[in-house]
Amino acid sequence: MNAGRILTIAGNGFRETLRDRVLYFLGIVTLFLVIAKHWLPEVAAATETKMFIDLGLGTIAGCSAVAAIVLGTGLIHKEIEQRTVLAILSKPVSRAEAIAGKHLGLWGVVGIVAISTSIVYRLILGGDGGDFPLGNFLVVLAFLFLEIGILTAAALMFGTFTNSLVAVMLSLGIYLMGHSSQDLVALGKLSQNPQLESLARNLYLIVPDLSRFNLRNEAVYGLLPPRSELFGNALYALIYTILFLAIAILIFSRRQF
Repeated sequence: MNAGRILTIAGNGFRETLRDRVLYFLGIVTLFLVIAKHWLPEVAAATETKMFIDLGLGTIAGCSAVAAIVLGTGLIHKEIEQRTVLAILSKPVSRAEAIAGKHLGLWGVVGIVAISTSIVYRLILGGDGGDFPLGNFLVVLAFLFLEIGILTAAALMFGTFTNSLVAVMLSLGIYLMGHSSQDLVALGKLSQNPQLESLARNLYLIVPDLSRFNLRNEAVYGLLPPRSELFGNALYALIYTILFLAIAILIFSRRQF
């Protein structure tokens, strides 16, 4: 694993993904937030600021997840279908370096989309931003970035062995189950069915618990977890990202082109 080659692939992947109409996400989110900002006062009785804060954070997180899944699942699969992967592997680049570089490039692109939409969101929020401290907002954005890292790694992993549609469905399953895994465990306990409880517990151990990175409500109300818990959740995200990338590298290294 050579850092220079990985960064070169990451830079190329970053530029390639930016050309893939990814900035349309920014335009769509901006338009939606502008409409919501002007529409909410018509339906909310003195709570439009709180509703806009929640709606904006949810929109940023949702669009970032969609971008990570859609772009990540198609990145490797498109390279394989168009046979451009042969041009990459014909150079002194290992398959592990190719996967790691693609992930870093894609992670950077989706991160830029999340940061750009967040800047637009704060600008639209304007003077009402005093109800939502900037420090808390940056914590939410940092953990969203970690969640994006897991999702892009999972999307790349699925994209190495199946077509784009199936990979999108599997990645979406990871996202939905990851945000409801704790509820599944609680439901398994309430069912008092040993088999269902064991299944829910095993799913919780296998699927990453993405609810760890959803700090939107805590940040809005100033109830962020202690630093030790935040550090543990950050380490948890890095471990799952590395795990998904390791599986993707293992699968990709065994494929014949």
